[in-house]
Parts: sequence; C-alpha cells; structure tokens
Amino acid sequence: MAKVFTFLLCIGILVFSCRENGPRTIAVLTLVDTDQSWDGNKLPKYPEGPPQIKILKYTIPPQTKLPTHEHLVINAGVLLSGELTVVDENNNTLYLRAGDPIVELVNTFHYGKNEGTEPAEIIVFYAGAKDVPITVKKKTKN
Repeated sequence: MAKVFTFLLCIGILVFSCRENGPRTIAVLTLVDTDQSWDGNKLPKYPEGPPQIKILKYTIPPQTKLPTHEHLVINAGVLLSGELTVVDENNNTLYLRAGDPIVELVNTFHYGKNEGTEPAEIIVFYAGAKDVPITVKKKTKN
C-alpha cells in the first residue's frame, strides 16, 4: 500500500509541476541546409576511407589574420561571438557576425580575419576521412 501511495504521490507532483510550468516546446531553427559552400560552389564528395568527424572551437584575437589555407574536407561552423571576415583567392568576401553560420570552402585557398575589437569564437564541424588533413596552409614563395 505504501508503494502505491508513493507512486500516486509522484504522479500528482509530476502533473502539478507540468501545470505549474505549462507545456514545454522544443524550438528548432535550421541555420544551414545546403549542398554548396558560401561562394555558391557545389560541395565535393566525401573522401574515401573510414569516416572521421572533428569539432573544433577557434578563438581568433582582435586584429588577427589567419594564414591562407584550404580545407580538404567538408566543414561548417557557427560564429559564437565577435566578427569574422573570410576572403577567397578571387577576393570574394563573406562577413560573419555572432550567430551566423558558414559552410566553408573546400579545395579553395582562403583566409579569415578578425577586424573587430573583441575575440571571434567559432565552432567548426569537419566531416572527412581518417588520415585526411582538415586544413593545409598555402606554401609561400621564397
């Protein structure tokens, strides 16, 4: 009898707390749903081999330019804070502000720069294959 009473008491508390707080709704906002990078080019096929997922958080100090580089795998990110400018080898430019998503360029040299006054924080998700580098820096001419 004590178990039944405890069970009914728990159900009553649960029902009361649901009424107290009202119904809960889960919100889903699609940031990106595409087969193209930010410059409009189609994304390449995934590399052959065992899949490798990597998630990195970058913090780019104010007034900092990243080295020119290319990605060998598909990747996308969301700028959490600050501002970021991305420029490709043809001078196409993308300006990002906090909350903006980006589907990065693949096999195209580009760089990012934080021209703002606060650090830019971005989380980037890479979907590639084991032993395939996610980023390759452009070699400079001597």
